[in-house]
Amino acid sequence: MISIIAIDGPTASGKGTVAQLVAKVLGFHYLDSGALYRIVGLASLHQQIDLSHHDQLGQMTRRLKIHFDQQRVFLEENDVSEAIRTEEMGQRASAVGAIPQVRQALVELQKSFLALPGLVADGRDMGTVIFPQAQLKVFLTASAHIRAQRRYKQLIAKGISANIDILTQDLLDRDQRDTQRSTAPLIQSEDAYLLDTSDLSIDQAVQKILKWYALVVQQ
Repeated sequence: MISIIAIDGPTASGKGTVAQLVAKVLGFHYLDSGALYRIVGLASLHQQIDLSHHDQLGQMTRRLKIHFDQQRVFLEENDVSEAIRTEEMGQRASAVGAIPQVRQALVELQKSFLALPGLVADGRDMGTVIFPQAQLKVFLTASAHIRAQRRYKQLIAKGISANIDILTQDLLDRDQRDTQRSTAPLIQSEDAYLLDTSDLSIDQAVQKILKWYALVVQQ
């Protein structure tokens, strides 16, 4: 059996950073499922496909050639690592993520990341839909205020102007879309550990997950 750690949670909760570090410590592969939805958002923009055309978006998604190389993300042969990390692509990813045809088109691609010695996957439905067999499931969250502050600091560090009130509202809007969508909504599965990182450092969050994983392995 291949070990799987599924980490789900809302936007800007820190799950991506934490998941990458957990994967590095354990020597596991890492799946950033959010990047896939950002790529779909970017591709739909480039191909000028309206987000109301669900079947067309699903068909486009199935044709996309996506691959990862270390920290870089490629669409076809183009490095889109930076292009998909904008606020616009974050909002667009949230929108396409609510479309059943898009989510279904990405299921097999996400499952294909599972390989020895193990996988750490982060997203919105890793433990509930994509990898329900995961040995360890974590629902990682933080208050909207803390998440907005973190996003604000990230943007300012990149030289991008930002407004904390607008960022907070954007996060709340995304939370509502993610939790209220009909297909694979963002929810904490009954067998997932809840990890609120509002008052935790990145290292503390990583250590908690590693401790939980060690307990699971010993069972």
